[in-house]
Amino acid sequence: MNYKVNEIKISYKEQIRSPFWHIIGCSQDAANILFDQWNKNTIALQECFKVVLLNNSNKVKGILNLSQGGITGTLVDVRILFSVVLKSLSVAIILCHNHPSGKLKASEADIQLTDKIKKAAALLDIKVLDHLIIAPDGQYFSFSDNGLI
Repeated sequence: MNYKVNEIKISYKEQIRSPFWHIIGCSQDAANILFDQWNKNTIALQECFKVVLLNNSNKVKGILNLSQGGITGTLVDVRILFSVVLKSLSVAIILCHNHPSGKLKASEADIQLTDKIKKAAALLDIKVLDHLIIAPDGQYFSFSDNGLI
């Protein structure tokens, strides 16, 4: 009997050459890049979750817009997150979401999600360098700077 299955191909196309990638040296560098990429028309309206994809030199390979939610939250599917991290051959990531309210405090749900992602990343030898919470005015809270990572 002849069984047929779908073929899966994985590819990565570099559109911006690596010498031109931004380097992340601290949380402020990441916050500046992320805030610059955020839609200013919706940052105060709805929560979004983004992931900065990094190479081994902490150069930004790209930013994944993982989810867009409601006023007080957004869903994060860890499987989709890591499918993109693996496909892009990233070795480190920085997590980020906005708080439309402007409140720069990590909730218990934020802390639990970060821990869940860190544990999954560790299994894949991927580093979670930080998790930033960005406010509509550009201020931010860094899990790393505050000892939560």
